[in-house]
Amino acid sequence: MQLALYRYSLPFRQPLMFKGMRLVSREGLLVTINGQWGEIAPLPGFSIETLAAAEAESLACLAAIQRGEKATPTLPSVQFGFDCALRLWPATLPTPLPPYPLLQGAPAALMANLDNIVAGWGALPPPRLKLKVARFAMAEELALINLLATRLPTTKLILDANGGWTREEAQRFCERLPLEQIDYLEEPCASFADTIAVAEASGVNVALDETLSRGDAWHCHPQLKALVIKPTLIGSLNGCEALVQRAREGNLRVVISSSFESDLGLGLLGRLASEWAADEPPGLDTGHWLAARVTNALGEVMTNSLHCLYRA
Repeated sequence: MQLALYRYSLPFRQPLMFKGMRLVSREGLLVTINGQWGEIAPLPGFSIETLAAAEAESLACLAAIQRGEKATPTLPSVQFGFDCALRLWPATLPTPLPPYPLLQGAPAALMANLDNIVAGWGALPPPRLKLKVARFAMAEELALINLLATRLPTTKLILDANGGWTREEAQRFCERLPLEQIDYLEEPCASFADTIAVAEASGVNVALDETLSRGDAWHCHPQLKALVIKPTLIGSLNGCEALVQRAREGNLRVVISSSFESDLGLGLLGRLASEWAADEPPGLDTGHWLAARVTNALGEVMTNSLHCLYRA
C-alpha cells in the first residue's frame, strides 16, 4: 500500500476576497493512495473546517489505512479527497464541455476592461457567463449587468449572490434585472424560504448552492432550475450522487462547480462533471486565477515542489 500526503500553496494572480477575507494564495492538500490522487482544500469563508483540521484528519485516515483499517473521514473536504483517491473511476468518460467563464472583481474595473474581455472571446461570445454579485454597491453591480446584457445579447448571465442579501434587498435587485437574459440567480438569500419568496415575487429563476453544502432542507419549485454541486464543500461523493439523482427526478439541471481547487482538483471535478452532468457546462473556470500548478504537462503531480507531510 503506497500512501502519501502533500501540502501545496499556489499564489493567486491577484488577491481575492472570500466572505470578507483577503487571500493572496490558495492552500490545500493532495493525497495519493496506490498512485491515485485526491485533493483536500477547504475554502476559507465557505468550508466548515480549517486546513489544519483537514490535515489532522487526513493524517489520521492514512494511519488507519496503513494499519489495515478503513478510513472514515468526517470533514467534507477530506471526504472528497479520500473518495477520489479510492474511487473506481469509469474506464471511459465523455469529453467534458468547456466551463462557462467566471467574472469576478469590482464592477467599475470590469466595465473599464470589458472591451478586452469581450475581444478575448473573439467572434463567438460564451453562451453563458457567471458573475459574482452581492459584493459591491447594488447600483454598480446592476450597471455592469445591464452593460453585459447590451454588449452580449446572446449570452445568458448566471448571477451568484452566495446568500448575501436579505429578502428585501434581493427583491429590490431583481426588480431591475434584464430577466430575459438571466439564466438563474444562485442563492440570493441565506434561507431557502427567502430565496423562493424572491423568485416568486420577481419572476427570476434560481439555483441552490450553499443550501446543499449546509445540508439544509429544500424542495422542488417551478422557478428552481439547477443544483450547483461543490464536492469540496459537500464532501462524500455518495452524498453528491444522491443530489444528482434528486435533481434528475425533479428535472433540474446539475452544475458541478469548483471551490478554487488546484489544477489537479479541477481535473477531478471535470471527470465528475462528465460522468454526472455531461450535457451541462461545469462551473470550473477558476484555474486562471492561480499563478502556478501542481501537475506538469503530462498530468503528473510535481511532488518535488510540494511539502510532504506523510509517506508510507
